[in-house]
Amino acid sequence: MERCIICKKAQDAGIHLYTSFICTDCEQEIVQTDTDDPKYKYYVEQMRVIKETKIVT
Repeated sequence: MERCIICKKAQDAGIHLYTSFICTDCEQEIVQTDTDDPKYKYYVEQMRVIKETKIVT
């Protein structure tokens, strides 16, 4: 199980974006949310962690 970057719950189904995990439920919510919905801004903010993640060598 992995922790979703959106809902913070441990889930076993979802997608990986770079080094981050988004559960299937959140993925569906993101896709179905209109850009003028207040939830959309929340999802965008939560996904900012994806670009902030750095690869350590």
